[in-house]
Amino acid sequence: MWTMPRIRLLLAGHCSTCVKLRSAASYASVHGATKLQEKKLRKLLYPIKDLEKYLSHDVDRTNYRLFDPSLEQIMKAEEVFRPSGKHVIDYYTSAVRLDHTPALMQPEVCFIGRSNVGKSSLIKALFSLVPEIEVRVSKNPGHTKKLNFFNVGKAFTLVDMPGYGYHAPADFAEMVEGYLLHRQNLKRIFLLLDGSIGIQKADLIAVEMCEEFGKPYVLVMTKIDRAPVGVLLTRLLETQEFIAKKTHGCYPQPFLVSSVQFAGVHLLRCFIAHVTGTRTS
Repeated sequence: MWTMPRIRLLLAGHCSTCVKLRSAASYASVHGATKLQEKKLRKLLYPIKDLEKYLSHDVDRTNYRLFDPSLEQIMKAEEVFRPSGKHVIDYYTSAVRLDHTPALMQPEVCFIGRSNVGKSSLIKALFSLVPEIEVRVSKNPGHTKKLNFFNVGKAFTLVDMPGYGYHAPADFAEMVEGYLLHRQNLKRIFLLLDGSIGIQKADLIAVEMCEEFGKPYVLVMTKIDRAPVGVLLTRLLETQEFIAKKTHGCYPQPFLVSSVQFAGVHLLRCFIAHVTGTRTS
């Protein structure tokens, strides 16, 4: 039951939840995050490394540190996601069929995942340094029905794809498979998994599609703030084993992210800049 003092705190913007959300938002920029203590900063920037302390000594850590940029490189990559002068970051267009997609020459990356995996929330977090950009986030699964294109200056284009699974649009296969198979400037597919649930049957179909088309892809584990450490560690180990034994075109290192706390978001920005050929050194 809401008491009057608690309501007053909420209206005043001092509710603990509100404070936490505002505090997390201040970490959307690496520069804001550097005010944290070293241990907390490391956990924010490299969440997968924070889990390493729970691993037994005989676990191979090579692929957990395959992409291991410095703080300076992460800061440099962040500038790509910050608009300035002629470097304009904005929504470009949407398409429902391959022949409706824009003829862009710059590199592209696309984000795909099961409905309600947090795809739009992650994209919104990646673009959090562009407050005027609109990335629609809905509590209702299957909200994204089209291929949504976002231009990041002349550096690259990010494509938000419809979610698959129960709430997928009726023409999902035609729309998505056509894009993935024929888009020549597509540099990387980011396939999202729920970090507290792990790989589901629908995800296996998506992986098979990426493997069949021969497109390079990455597994990104979302919502890590919702999973207890033990559960998250189990899902990470399962995902790592799956990548090693069941895939050929998947990047060996999975990425962990929280769109709420911005954990792993800065590292993912840096990786996107890396795979699209954007200079970060």
